[in-house]
Amino acid sequence: MISNHIDYIEFRAPDLEAVKTFYKRCFGWKFTDYGPDYTAFENSGVSGGFEKSDVAESRGALVILYHKDLKAIRELILQSGGAIRQDIFSFPGGKRFHFTDPAGNELAVWSDQ
Repeated sequence: MISNHIDYIEFRAPDLEAVKTFYKRCFGWKFTDYGPDYTAFENSGVSGGFEKSDVAESRGALVILYHKDLKAIRELILQSGGAIRQDIFSFPGGKRFHFTDPAGNELAVWSDQ
């Protein structure tokens, strides 16, 4: 295994079914449940999981996803119960926006298109 790289990202969520539905629908992630309080995800570019927790989420590292069509994924996120935290903006090399998932985790999506 290679050292010094992101290997796994873990989030908290009060409702694992809601967060699984959101990421399956929006990004095509696949999930494996490990008991009633944990689900792992794959098909996202990096492995990770969601721990069932009612602890309020505070922003830690910002995880940034890639999608070629920002407008389309933005609308799908809204339709799936996500909220836009910072609308689409340009930066050198592309555009991105920030959103929160149904569990309150903040992520961003960027595109070079």
